[in-house]
Amino acid sequence: MPSLLASFPYISLNNQMKQIFALTLFIYLFSSCNRRDKVIVQNSFIDSLIANYSKPAAIALNEADILFWKKRIDPEKPGMVSESKYAGQLANRFRLLGDIHDLKSSDSVLLKVDSVYNHKEASVYAAMVGHCISQHRFKDAADYLQKAEALGIKPYDSYTANFDVDFELGYYPTAENYLKRFRSNNDYGYFFRKSKWEHYKGNLDSAISAMQKAFVWAGFDAGLQQAALSNTADLYLHAGELQQASDLYTQSIRLSAADLHSIMGLGWIALVHDKNDSLAEKIFRFVQSKTKSPEPLLKLEQTAEEKNDSILQKKYAEKFASIVSDSLYGNMYNKYTIDLYTGILNNASKAEVIAKKEIEGRPTPQTYAWYVWCLFCNNKKDEAYSMYEKFVSGKPLEGLELYWMGKIMQGLNKGYNANEFFKAAEKNKYDLSPAKIKDLEKNLEE
Repeated sequence: MPSLLASFPYISLNNQMKQIFALTLFIYLFSSCNRRDKVIVQNSFIDSLIANYSKPAAIALNEADILFWKKRIDPEKPGMVSESKYAGQLANRFRLLGDIHDLKSSDSVLLKVDSVYNHKEASVYAAMVGHCISQHRFKDAADYLQKAEALGIKPYDSYTANFDVDFELGYYPTAENYLKRFRSNNDYGYFFRKSKWEHYKGNLDSAISAMQKAFVWAGFDAGLQQAALSNTADLYLHAGELQQASDLYTQSIRLSAADLHSIMGLGWIALVHDKNDSLAEKIFRFVQSKTKSPEPLLKLEQTAEEKNDSILQKKYAEKFASIVSDSLYGNMYNKYTIDLYTGILNNASKAEVIAKKEIEGRPTPQTYAWYVWCLFCNNKKDEAYSMYEKFVSGKPLEGLELYWMGKIMQGLNKGYNANEFFKAAEKNKYDLSPAKIKDLEKNLEE
């Protein structure tokens, strides 16, 4: 075995210094191992967070703004300013508290304004672009953007919206061209999107760096700061750097406990790294009590999976699937329902229908990977492999898709290909549920 000192060819050391250096290096490596193994999410912090929780200022301010703008609306004399502000605050409440009805109500208010002003207000269509993206109505977003541009919007707004829409629809070359058009050294919006682009390309370090720059240019806007912090934490989680992820989630929570996404991020680390399913469950139940979003149910389903409680797991899965199947949610949770129907809910035919609908809405390598997985689970192996070769092979994928493709290759007796996918998925293993992590590790050991 070569000496560790061979990594430092320009250092000349006497024997005593070599011993000191080697000892220091050993201590560092040993402490690094300890850091990797140590408990990350502390019970004391979570207990304090829950015990001292009060309505965050962001939520209180949002409630006041909704009431203020609603009172200013005169049904007998419909206008634009008050209605648009009211719609904006309803959309903001959806982001804070997860009630899909708020976003739908916001849409209704905006479309009424559009009708009153005879479809001549670009700002209404521009707002609808963001709303449609939030609801995974990407083709509708493209249509609204086209209408907004026809009426006239600022170049920056056009470039950023075109990037957002094209990226989601899988038009990656044009999305990249728009990103270049509004390139900047001091703009939050640019760096936020730059991070998204680098993540898609698989350049995690660059994605993290860009999101850190977004935080710098967030100024004193707490909402923008928290979005940058929680997204940077997500990237660290994706990279397997869980301590860094936890630190950033905690930093965001300290800014405001309105960041329920970061609180759930800590719950996920407690579950998949610390193996503290009771703490994870406490966190997810707390978040569930503060939001209308169905997402805590999915986390509770995965917590039950870690506890090997298949009955409770199925109960949560059925409840989640039932809620998000409501037409109000559209395609927002398709990826997760596909995972459930090809797993604990054991209805691959239904998953296939959902996946086909998804690729009709946005034919990307990711969505085709979902469809390929569903075909395979429905024992349509030849069709699955044909679709894989045509639309998925060689394309960037996330951890779950990489794992699924590995399972397909394994099922097709393509052992080398399966192992390559499993090795790639292992880099993002904390994107996977507890059972998938265990299965992945088992396959890599064989």
